[in-house]
Amino acid sequence: MILNLDFNSDVPIYTQIKEEIIKSIASGDLKINESLPSVRNMAEEIGVNLHTVNKSYNLLKDEGYINIDRRKGAMVNTLPLPKKEDNTEKIKSMLELLTAESYLLGISKEEFIDFSNKFFDDYEVKNYE
Repeated sequence: MILNLDFNSDVPIYTQIKEEIIKSIASGDLKINESLPSVRNMAEEIGVNLHTVNKSYNLLKDEGYINIDRRKGAMVNTLPLPKKEDNTEKIKSMLELLTAESYLLGISKEEFIDFSNKFFDDYEVKNYE
């Protein structure tokens, strides 16, 4: 599994791992019921403490992206995830912050919508090929 991590970033590594796995699931690089590397193997592969990977996996499990079974390990959950009111609120909050940052960085509304459409379309196309 290839994860694009930036060890010089202010974003914690466990967050980066979690986000990279979410993108891999959304893009179809990780399929439903596909096993993720063990915590130990992932930690060794990317050169981090196993507790860092464990924290990422537990967050992914808590958010419903993966299941963790002591016998089978971590596996991608059935998709799409059930829509929940708290998930909608989470996305709204994240989108509000992203919109505010984009606005302050001089990104026009049209550019913002174009970026959003492109990313969404990329994920849709990859999952239906």
